[in-house]
Amino acid sequence: MQIKNTLSRRDFLRVSAGVTSVALLAACAPGAAPSGSGAAAPATGRVEITFMGWGATEEDEGVKAAIAQFESEQDTIKVTWLHTPENYLEKLLTDIAAGTPPDTAFVGSGDYRTFIRDGLLLDITDKLTADPLLGAEDYFIEPQERDRCTQDGKWYGIGSCWVAPHIYYNADIFAEEGIEPPSNDPEQAWTWDRFVEVAIALTRDVNGRHPNESGFDPDNIDRFGVDWPHWSIPVHSAIVGNNGYWIDPNTGLLAIDQAPATEAIQNVADLVLKHRVNPAGTAMEALGMSNTQMLETGKLAMAIDGSWALSWMHKIAPTLGTAALPGMAAKTGTDMQAHLHSGFASTRHPEEAWQWLRFLSTPFYQTQFCRIGLWLPSQSDLMTEQGLQTWITEGVHPEGYVDIPTKFLPRYGRVLYMPPGWAEANQILQPAFDKIWIGDATAEQALAEAVPAANRVLQEAAEA
Repeated sequence: MQIKNTLSRRDFLRVSAGVTSVALLAACAPGAAPSGSGAAAPATGRVEITFMGWGATEEDEGVKAAIAQFESEQDTIKVTWLHTPENYLEKLLTDIAAGTPPDTAFVGSGDYRTFIRDGLLLDITDKLTADPLLGAEDYFIEPQERDRCTQDGKWYGIGSCWVAPHIYYNADIFAEEGIEPPSNDPEQAWTWDRFVEVAIALTRDVNGRHPNESGFDPDNIDRFGVDWPHWSIPVHSAIVGNNGYWIDPNTGLLAIDQAPATEAIQNVADLVLKHRVNPAGTAMEALGMSNTQMLETGKLAMAIDGSWALSWMHKIAPTLGTAALPGMAAKTGTDMQAHLHSGFASTRHPEEAWQWLRFLSTPFYQTQFCRIGLWLPSQSDLMTEQGLQTWITEGVHPEGYVDIPTKFLPRYGRVLYMPPGWAEANQILQPAFDKIWIGDATAEQALAEAVPAANRVLQEAAEA
């Protein structure tokens, strides 16, 4: 199972800079100014706050544009962008351990609740609920926004946007094969059986045979029907489509050893192991191609990827189509994710930090990334007919794509934010998932052994 954040946050913080606990870090002495957090006002007379985050070129440029706009609208706050495209979590934790966290920052979904538990994040509940714009009823898509942002009824961050996996497909291949492509409308989503049937029909070896035909050569496949990646977000999407849960909403513990989840995980694994329509990781490495390159060259008919991938997939030469994911026991389903924007509790400028966080949750910041296909909105007004016109872009968003943000996401998406202790628990789960993907154990067998041990880690983290 590929999860980017595997560092033990608590252990890291205990050993870094002589700090013995994260709670101590949250209680920085008022007189100790965090690095870059406005120890002295700039010459302009503005209060300076820092904003730390990751991102490729487009996101870096978008943040800079937002800062320029924000600073043009008022003359009291200056924002310094701490762009950290590599080793972000490690560097952020180092700064926290040294007592020099930024004023505001990107916080990943796997870290958010751990940071809340350890008192690191600024409580913005009163500011947000009193705000006439952000505090208005249904300003955000609900209940998903509240589900991801609040802990015990308090807000410690605001989601940057939404992203969610869906289908990308080479429409030219479907036309050549005479197969009706899947729909963006989630009410018309394929069943899992239909999805597998089409994937088999679109997979062929170098001799033109399909996986269900005699003589099919699995070692020399010319075109794969689908690529469904084996990391948390696309796998969770399959689980949602089978009415299962990754994290039990009642207990906060892993539920991926329960039947709906193990069945969904096994179905994904069987695309490689049983149906032979999905490239194994080794096959992708051998080809030396990304799923985007495979779609463009006709080596792949369908790719399951995040909505963010549209920002580069729309550039491929063949006609690109998109669609809602297939459903298993459910009609369909997908994972809803995105990093949050948070202030740190140690900031010397909580009011200025809030004003910046608020600006990041206004339409200006979000629409610039929606227009290029990188993000989907989390603000309700951007889903209206008028709002859609501000960001749906011809040449970027395929025909009918509006159904993805307006129907598929809010009706069939489920938020997954990892509980405290996730990084350590995931180290137990990874070997189990590895066995599943290569066929050394079924999902039921592998997770029956690993999940109880991982849940003990989560229970201990919750009690810490």
